[in-house]
Amino acid sequence: MTTQEQLQQVFTDNFVTYYHTHVAHVNTVGRNFVSDHELLGEIYLHLQGQIDSLAELIRTMGEFMPTTLGDVIMNSHNDDKPMEGRSDELLDFVRDHLEHLFDCYVSLDEVAEEEEEEHIANYAQEQMLILKKFVWKLESVLD
Repeated sequence: MTTQEQLQQVFTDNFVTYYHTHVAHVNTVGRNFVSDHELLGEIYLHLQGQIDSLAELIRTMGEFMPTTLGDVIMNSHNDDKPMEGRSDELLDFVRDHLEHLFDCYVSLDEVAEEEEEEHIANYAQEQMLILKKFVWKLESVLD
């Protein structure tokens, strides 16, 4: 896979992860509502911001971001299943998505390094650190 192709993959997986995290943020219920709601809000806002960053990186490679939601959903490796359940189930679902997204960034870093796209590799590494921290926070809440 090329850097451009992996950027497209990260874009679609990030977009679906963003959406599911936003849904979890709004639909969370339970005794820990406030803290879960705030944590999920922190995560979805970060992912939302990456939509534009990823799209701009795709444009710097001379390509266009996906133009339909159908393309985004169809090309994402994340399951588009209903976001239902108690808070712990929603948090677990988001954590799984973030772990997958982390793996996508690892692949992006590797291919960008191979193709000497250092700015994209640096971006991928930064996102890996951020996602690792979010996963740690979610695991701390779920234990």
